[in-house]
Amino acid sequence: MNLLPQDKNGCPYLQLAPMEGVGDRCFRKAMACVGGFDEAVRDFLRVPANAHVKSLAKVYAADELAPIPLAAQIMGSDLDLMADMARELVQMGARRIDVNCGCPSNIVTGRGAGSSLLKDPNVLHEVAKAVVRAVTIPVTLKMRSGYEDTSLFQENVLAAQESGVRYITLHPRTKVDGYGPPARWDLIARAKSLLKIPLIGNGDILSVNDALAMLRTTGCDGLMIGRGSVINPFIFHQIRAHYSQIPYELKWENLLGFLDAFIAETPEDFSAKLRVNKLKQLLGFIFKGNAKLMENRQMVLSSSHKDPKDFLEFVLPLLQAGWGP
Repeated sequence: MNLLPQDKNGCPYLQLAPMEGVGDRCFRKAMACVGGFDEAVRDFLRVPANAHVKSLAKVYAADELAPIPLAAQIMGSDLDLMADMARELVQMGARRIDVNCGCPSNIVTGRGAGSSLLKDPNVLHEVAKAVVRAVTIPVTLKMRSGYEDTSLFQENVLAAQESGVRYITLHPRTKVDGYGPPARWDLIARAKSLLKIPLIGNGDILSVNDALAMLRTTGCDGLMIGRGSVINPFIFHQIRAHYSQIPYELKWENLLGFLDAFIAETPEDFSAKLRVNKLKQLLGFIFKGNAKLMENRQMVLSSSHKDPKDFLEFVLPLLQAGWGP
């Protein structure tokens, strides 16, 4: 089974990245209304040493974005618990499980999970292998280029492959880098040269030109986009339009539909203030979309509006004035 098929026009497999915080259910559901991507990955389910995996697994819903598949991502270092969690997720309907070897959070790495697995290729290998052996569905792995540096990069890439995962997604920054310096696409190219399994490239894809440049310079087999999809929810359609040679028109009505879907999925028990804060978080990214919107970004983020309806009445004219290519 080819897990990373191209579409009929030759467009590579496109994934919506897991993103802690902004990439929650509200955002995923709104993005599913927009569409354009082949698959999404849920933000990670942490499997701590004292986990009750059945309770944790219940927050995953395989059909959340139907018909778009939603892969589950798990993060931890206890071999038995990670295997148990994988089995529980299969019971919940998961069609793919991704092993997180990339989260840079100090809280996470301080407990031996996420990108801390990159400190020891043997540990990375054993954790991934435990998940692979536990289930019959495809298991994949998302990793960074290293912990403090890239000295173990090759060893980690090969350890992941030897664990039996079906493909790897690489975000070419170290744990120490966080999200700051430019992603090192040369490391994606290096990983591609080392691997016999497919590789998905991730990091600094903010436009169609970025997507094409990554594919051209790295030879990767698919693309995962996170921050770029928050800044521009229509980026997947724009990439597909390049391959189909049918222009994709950015319409104001489509953006309004995206925002409506985002608001509709906000949990009912959220206070008005929390709803405004969630909108600010989302719009803070969207206002990075072009220079005209950026002029008003700080004013939007520092707004004192406490009611979502009032806040939108304030924001939408500013957004519409700057919306477009």
